[in-house]
Amino acid sequence: MKHIIFNPSNNPENQYISLLVNGIRRHRFYVHDLNSIFASWDHFKKIELVHLNWFENIDDSSSKKGLISYFRKMLVLRIIRLSGKKLVWTMHNRESHEKKTGKMANKITKLLVKWSDAIVIHSKMSRDLLLENHAISPDKIHHIPHPNFIGVYGSPLPKTSPISPSLKLLFVGAVKPYKNIELLIKTVGEIQGNVELLIAGKARDKAYAEHLIELAKPYPWITLRLQFIPDGLLPELIGKSDALVLPYDLGSSLNSGTVILAFSYKKTVICPNIGTLCDMEEVEEQFFGYSYQSPEEHEAVLKESILKAAALKNAQPEAIYAMGLRMQEYIDHTHGQHEAANKLVNLYQGLLQN
Repeated sequence: MKHIIFNPSNNPENQYISLLVNGIRRHRFYVHDLNSIFASWDHFKKIELVHLNWFENIDDSSSKKGLISYFRKMLVLRIIRLSGKKLVWTMHNRESHEKKTGKMANKITKLLVKWSDAIVIHSKMSRDLLLENHAISPDKIHHIPHPNFIGVYGSPLPKTSPISPSLKLLFVGAVKPYKNIELLIKTVGEIQGNVELLIAGKARDKAYAEHLIELAKPYPWITLRLQFIPDGLLPELIGKSDALVLPYDLGSSLNSGTVILAFSYKKTVICPNIGTLCDMEEVEEQFFGYSYQSPEEHEAVLKESILKAAALKNAQPEAIYAMGLRMQEYIDHTHGQHEAANKLVNLYQGLLQN
């Protein structure tokens, strides 16, 4: 049995981790968390490979915490490098979402790119960015589709005929500034009469939650549930919506598990053309993708996309549901849960044989 680090090895708020770790363990890999790597000398020697996710992100809640996090991660990386253990890194984002610690995150990212024996990507755009910005061999890059979440959170709600003529939009996930929540509230707030919005998820902190509540107060058609959403409630929340709206920042966002989640539960999305959607050109008519060059343009094209979806529902009440259904069928074939874990295992085995 091979001993490896997969970090994080457990995340109750992100089933992506569980899908991959459980799949890896089925192939007789003993998976440990990074925090255990220095538990003992014998344990350290057993570890043959380290796979890091979001390792470049640096805590920006305070300057002190940021510096401690940065130096600790730099030390860990150097020890992994000097020990000769195989290093794998998954590139999830274009750049770190934490603006205050962005420079430190970029330094860690450069080392991860340079020192990794393999870089896992979930979209073709990631490959282009890596080759454009770093002097690395294309052979180091391995494309593994993000696993879908079909059935992971329970069964989807049974289909019902549309009751309300209004377009019911849902934003779900961690509520953080880079996800442009303020822009979403402002945009939907200006659309009256045929659009309803629910924002559901834990806010970054109390101050940010209070800020959003104040912004949404004038708009009774916008509802905020700024708390952690248990897995068991996700099918109900998603099922009661027509579509998910995810106005991510194109400057940092690259892949989205929430987009995959929406498709897994038979819902289409309104979302910028991040890497996840750009890989789906053959079915681009089944979601509302858009691009923008500035915050002002983002507001305009987001509003245009929402109004387009609302008009479609008004003209053809079943059309948006049909889009989501076709997207579930698509990712069932292209983003298999077992396939993702199997490809990781094949990658690990290849590295450990060298």
